[in-house]
Amino acid sequence: MRPRVGLAAVAGGALLALGGLAPASAADAAGAGASIDHAEVRQGGVRLLVSVPADGEVETSGVAVEVGGTAARATAVAATGNTDVRRTTVLAIDTSNSMRGERIAAAKQAATLFLDSAPADVAVGLVSFDDDVEVLVEPSRDRAALRRAVAGLTLTRDTALYDGVLGAVEASGDEGARSLLVLSDGKDTTDTPLSQVLKTLAEEDVSVDVVSLQQADAASQPLQLIAQAGGGRVMDADPASLSATFAGEADALRRQLAVDVTLPEGTEQQADVTVTVPVDGRPVIASAYLTVGSAEARAEPVEAPAAAGPVAAAGPRIDLPPSAVGVGVGAIGLGLLGIVAALFLVRPGASKDEKLRKQLEAYGVYGAPRVDQAAPGDQGLGAQARSVAEKALAGNEGLEARIAARLDAAGMSLKPAEWLLVHAGTTVLAAVLGMLLSRGNILVALVFLALGAVGGWLFLGLKKSRRLKAFSSGLADTLQLMSGSLSAGLSLAQSVDTIVKEGADPIAGEFRRVIVESRLGVPLEESLGGVAERMESKDFEWVVMAIRIQRQVGGNLAELLLQVAATLREREYLRRHVLALSAEGRLSAWILGALPPMFLLYLSLSNPDYVSVLYTTPIGYVLIGLMAVLLVVGFTWMMKVAKVDI
Repeated sequence: MRPRVGLAAVAGGALLALGGLAPASAADAAGAGASIDHAEVRQGGVRLLVSVPADGEVETSGVAVEVGGTAARATAVAATGNTDVRRTTVLAIDTSNSMRGERIAAAKQAATLFLDSAPADVAVGLVSFDDDVEVLVEPSRDRAALRRAVAGLTLTRDTALYDGVLGAVEASGDEGARSLLVLSDGKDTTDTPLSQVLKTLAEEDVSVDVVSLQQADAASQPLQLIAQAGGGRVMDADPASLSATFAGEADALRRQLAVDVTLPEGTEQQADVTVTVPVDGRPVIASAYLTVGSAEARAEPVEAPAAAGPVAAAGPRIDLPPSAVGVGVGAIGLGLLGIVAALFLVRPGASKDEKLRKQLEAYGVYGAPRVDQAAPGDQGLGAQARSVAEKALAGNEGLEARIAARLDAAGMSLKPAEWLLVHAGTTVLAAVLGMLLSRGNILVALVFLALGAVGGWLFLGLKKSRRLKAFSSGLADTLQLMSGSLSAGLSLAQSVDTIVKEGADPIAGEFRRVIVESRLGVPLEESLGGVAERMESKDFEWVVMAIRIQRQVGGNLAELLLQVAATLREREYLRRHVLALSAEGRLSAWILGALPPMFLLYLSLSNPDYVSVLYTTPIGYVLIGLMAVLLVVGFTWMMKVAKVDI
């Protein structure tokens, strides 16, 4: 089996994808460290194929292994000629027209050199890909047949790169240590998605090294992703250096070590395995998280073949256990959801006196309740959380007043402390949702956290806007109803009570508050002025002003309200007429503003490889930020142009 790619390999791949850095050369990669290329469970132990740096002498007698942090008995020999592990390598060569001339000649020479240099016990296969994928030679040790197939390579149009990789994986079989060496000088021209290739490589036990022949960083990015998914590396080359690159790959096979490990007692079925290899007197370490067998199979130690001479190889791969990010984040999300439910769904009951006191608090009869005056039975989780929120707001009266004003304008019955708890809970849940959707991406989680923090205030603003519009649109009918009540002989207070009984929210609710305040001793004109202030209605301010003047100097209030209602209807008619005339401009602003992000979302779902550079490279982040700023400026400008104040 091929061990999963660990932290170092993932970090390296991420740097390549994000920064657009050139991949390491073969020599650099070879000298970077050791890697565990294959693991095969045996009776009582496991056999490893380990690559070590290409330069330097290896002391096989000094190889040390730790399994799950415990030292294990191990013996090491050269893999070539001393192991029964089947080693298979498939050469996948690009034969599209872009390879014509010196490129295909250099590719043939490099492949021939690979066949001459690779160990005789390694089975080699040959796959070509252009507009079609063809398995020219199944993996075998018949070097003569392979040389004839290499010499007969011909070119044609198109580049079925992704299909070629998939065909090479299939041709490599399903036994032993399998590896691919892919050579390409162009991007894929077929409809096969790159995601299918990456998924196959992640599931299969195949390592992949890719030779990128004279390609720019952007063009070779899919090759980097393929190599990363296969636990290998990308090597940049030109026709002159191609033979040396292929010879280095053959030398890496020839210099592999076979390490037989006897598992310590109590070893789990899966464990971290660390191999330390002395190279020129310095330790070189390879680590991976491997399946090493069941706890029951601990019979006899694995007998190692006869010792061999010094060996060496290349390529770091450090592994971690399977990621538990999704499970952990999901558990956190469910826990937070349970806390929010406990805060606002499980509340202790309140007595009638307590309910009356809370109702009177809304009209200013009592001051804000002290934290230490809570009811004795109100000691549940929700009460404790609200108590903490009230203490936090007690030190910032300005914030509490602003929250209360916004809740009042939005027509919500929550108290500032309760709103603070709800807002904090939804913000954290938004961040958890972002981590779940992005599988642990911190950047996405921060974006969702910001959206959750802003979303609560936007929700209050939207509720307030709708409530104010509903009040303004129903004001003319309300004044006409008041005028009719006054003409019928009712007092102003009785006409307000008529609105409460026959009107609709939010007007009925606001006038109900006027009635309650007047019964508590607040002058009727002041209560009506409070409605105008809360509803931010200039029109109703004029109505209140007219009522105050009429009460001071006298006059026909019913006729006055009727005239004001007629004026408001005319203004409402004009406002709607202007909205109809400016509808095209506002609709254009919404369409043009939504088109870029929606099209980006469509491309991300339908062809993620095409737009992945926008969120995998620094220049992509800059472009997205610039586009977002320009989009917001353009949308705001168009909305301002289309807006007409009445």
